[in-house]
Amino acid sequence: MKTTKLIIAGGFLGAGKTTLLWETAQRLMKQGLRVGLITNDQAPELVDSELLSLNNLQVAEVSGSCFCCNFNGFTQAIQKIRTEAVADVIIAEPVGSCADLSATIMQPLKQFWNSELQIAPLSVLADPARLDSILEGENAGLHPDAAYIYRKQLEESDIILINKSDLLNEEQLESLKQRTARAFPSATVLAVSAVTGMGIDEWLSQATARSDAGKRLVEMDYDLYANGEAVLGWLNGTVRLHGENMDWNNFAHTFLSNLAARFDEENLPVGHVKIIAENGMNFIVGNLTGTRDTLSTRGSAGKGEEIKLIINARVETSPEHLDLIVRQELDALCAGNQAPEVLAWRYLQPGRPQPTYRFTEVV
Repeated sequence: MKTTKLIIAGGFLGAGKTTLLWETAQRLMKQGLRVGLITNDQAPELVDSELLSLNNLQVAEVSGSCFCCNFNGFTQAIQKIRTEAVADVIIAEPVGSCADLSATIMQPLKQFWNSELQIAPLSVLADPARLDSILEGENAGLHPDAAYIYRKQLEESDIILINKSDLLNEEQLESLKQRTARAFPSATVLAVSAVTGMGIDEWLSQATARSDAGKRLVEMDYDLYANGEAVLGWLNGTVRLHGENMDWNNFAHTFLSNLAARFDEENLPVGHVKIIAENGMNFIVGNLTGTRDTLSTRGSAGKGEEIKLIINARVETSPEHLDLIVRQELDALCAGNQAPEVLAWRYLQPGRPQPTYRFTEVV
């Protein structure tokens, strides 16, 4: 079988990875290339996987642990995509709270898979607001140990992608790029926007042409790393909702807005909350990456009698309290209609990272 280009694009929760990777996949396919994607999370029932599948992309999901702690599962997903999609390019999106990828993913891939894969430089996406805070020596509204993970992701990257660059004017963007380059001189700093398409072709050109993948290893305090993940409660749920001629766009926006208000009211920092509401082939996607003013939606589920709603939430609170908040806000919106039909529901606190491999030298 021919070799396949593998692009790993990481970045902290809320960096906009899925939106950018979907746009990237579309561009590659327009070039006549076959593209597959691999998503990753601590639990199944991912908004990302559902969204990508609805857009007719070949998707494999590694759930239950991060790529580094289930390296064999990751490589099985790679092989599945290579076989079923005969992919020219595979784009893999690690868990947003995952770091130390150079030592635990990039080096083992170079060691064991160099004949099957052409491994692109490790790209790490950064939300401009959180990146600005990190560069100022602050914690981007996160727990200090979660901010530690954010910094390590940037430190080990080969390419730093300042995503959502359409939110900045030219002067602000140039300043942020220069400050990022000074703080992380070993990385190439690029700016991209999935909304406008700016910079995507430049990034793709470098990602597909360069072979300097995983150029550096970082010192990693696994106690801080473990606690940085453990401060977040994680919830993945899928429910079926019923109502008479319901406006599901209004429902989705109100639900996410009410969740945001609760988190703000209780001063609970949000890593990321994602929802997708599906009404047949119509769907609306909602995102919350911080306080209520970060809420955004796109698409349309229209009106109807029934939808499937998938919820992924990562918030700095206990899993039990996160579960309580989400259930309360969902039940309150469904009052007067049929109670939500739970198809899948799981809330958890990630365990300590236990990588399958951890290389101490660059391959």
